[in-house]
Amino acid sequence: MDSQAPVARTGAVRTAAVSVPIESRSAASLPYEEFLSGYVARNRPLVVRGAANAWPAMRKWTPQFFAERFPDKLVQVSYDEQMTFAELIAGVLASTATAPGPYLYRLFLHEHLPEVLEDLSPPNPFSYPRWYASPLMREYWRRPDGYLKLLVGGIGGRFPVMHYDGENAHATITQIYGEKEFIVYAPEDSDWLYPNPSRPNHSQVDDPVLQDLVRFPLLAKATQYRTVLGPGDMVFVPCRFWHSARALSVSISVGTNILDDTNWRGFLDEVSGRPVLAPKWLLLRAYWEAAGATLAVLDGVQRRFPRFSRAVRVPALLAPASSELAPDPAKKPLRIRAPTG
Repeated sequence: MDSQAPVARTGAVRTAAVSVPIESRSAASLPYEEFLSGYVARNRPLVVRGAANAWPAMRKWTPQFFAERFPDKLVQVSYDEQMTFAELIAGVLASTATAPGPYLYRLFLHEHLPEVLEDLSPPNPFSYPRWYASPLMREYWRRPDGYLKLLVGGIGGRFPVMHYDGENAHATITQIYGEKEFIVYAPEDSDWLYPNPSRPNHSQVDDPVLQDLVRFPLLAKATQYRTVLGPGDMVFVPCRFWHSARALSVSISVGTNILDDTNWRGFLDEVSGRPVLAPKWLLLRAYWEAAGATLAVLDGVQRRFPRFSRAVRVPALLAPASSELAPDPAKKPLRIRAPTG
């Protein structure tokens, strides 16, 4: 466990959080079905060590790679700020714990940097987006890439806010270069994490590692889980789990989302509206209910009757149950209906 000695930072006395390690498994000894049944279905966070060792990106992606190949390309480093890749990497390399540089978290690779997609092939099987890849998903939410985005930061750089992902999505983050620390809290601790009244999936806590317990005294009641990712490692963050991250060195990683029967109900509530009388919402809700039931049946058929599913092919075409059965999204451009820029 971490020490709990007071630490002075930005004019306030802060307390170093006590944390519990996130469970860790080796990708080589973790069957995908066990990952689904033991962690995704049970909403249990997990670190998968060596999940993406086969990616060419593990050997190619460095700060210099992006600065030299895309020096003048504009990237969105926040909702309201852009800079070139050369400027971003310069800021990342100069970043320190006391003077953090920029942290890139708004770059979706299929829309903004498709030139590097082949470096993420073959897919990491544990970050397969599942129902997002199905043609039964309405086009606006169909994302065979799982909203794949690039995350880049330097020492001290961090995601700007502790949060849980929208649309009730599960999240995965796979580390490619450097080291990054992840902080996670369970949904049952939400009352102690000061949700923002205007954005309930965002916490008002400014730093979960060096905590301001004068401003946020209830935070001391929450159980913090923490891990450090190295190259090739992936963390699975279940839906509604609060999380944040900070770079311990120059860090490059990618994030994706997962959707299946384990988080479908919450997804449905968010995208179709809670039950209302307006006809368009009732029709949309009816479509989602039917789609979810169909996807669940097709998933079950593939799991229980794999030989039949391979012969008939329809279940895997409509709801591919794993990355082995789905087309590699890095091999062709996606038609993106919903802009993520």
